[in-house]
Amino acid sequence: MSDSVFSYESLVHAVSGAMGGVTAMTVFFPLDTARLRLQVDDNRKAKSTPAILAEIVKEEGPLALYRGWVPVICSLCCSNFVYFYCFHSLKAVCLKGKQSAPTTDLLIGIAAGIINVLVTTPLWVVNTRLKLQGSKFRNADIRPTSYSGILDAFVQIIRDESLGALWNGTLPSLLLVLNPGVQFMIYEGLKRQLRRGAPRELSSLEAFIIGAVAKAVATTVTYPLQTIQSILRFGQFSESKERSKLLSSLRTIKCLLINRVRKSGVLGLFKGLEAKLLQTVLTAALMFLLYEKIASCTFRVMGMNNYHYKKR
Repeated sequence: MSDSVFSYESLVHAVSGAMGGVTAMTVFFPLDTARLRLQVDDNRKAKSTPAILAEIVKEEGPLALYRGWVPVICSLCCSNFVYFYCFHSLKAVCLKGKQSAPTTDLLIGIAAGIINVLVTTPLWVVNTRLKLQGSKFRNADIRPTSYSGILDAFVQIIRDESLGALWNGTLPSLLLVLNPGVQFMIYEGLKRQLRRGAPRELSSLEAFIIGAVAKAVATTVTYPLQTIQSILRFGQFSESKERSKLLSSLRTIKCLLINRVRKSGVLGLFKGLEAKLLQTVLTAALMFLLYEKIASCTFRVMGMNNYHYKKR
């Protein structure tokens, strides 16, 4: 019986996290478009989020702000489902009813992140390509693509670049499991502090604020690696000479970081951080708010609300 309850509870968390993430990303999607352009297009003069958004609308039309929405939403839905399911399943197995601690939350978050990266990276590679397809770049070295959809992108990438290209940027993604790990550690820790004394449901404002704080810290700490991840997923390296220098994934990351600093200074590693913080903090805050409310409502309907709060 405990196994079936455990499985059902993890499923509720996974579905709630996926639904919350999809809704929040849809609301703040234009900010993610601005962030990705700033990360990938080095030669663009517009540096601020409002400027890049205005530039995109002027040159490519308002709908360009939502270019690639379908693959991003599909990827995010799968990614959030996998992450939330793994996080709460591993937590239940490791804690066995005991109260968690920040270190435990961090380690479980990292483990869930590793599983998520290995399973969903191909979806993120494809959605990065589709999101940037048709964009007007200032960087002449960026190669244009012509994918008709998600499946066509998969086929073309495998045919032209090999199956392994679907896992471009996997190493920085694995390093970036620190991001959700730190995020969930802070979120769960703050939630325990707010609930100290009596198990209760978080208010909408509480869930929004602690979700925003957790994501802001995690994003700022890991942002340089997120920039490298976006560049690798987009597949900007085309010259054989350049490829020969990148003998390993670690050397690739090191080379990209050094080149970025040489070209734009240390602040170049944080190019697009303003857009990223606006997008990711607001998205995470809204996601956690919706996640808490959807999960709470589901458990309440199933008569498991008290059990749910005690477990967490």
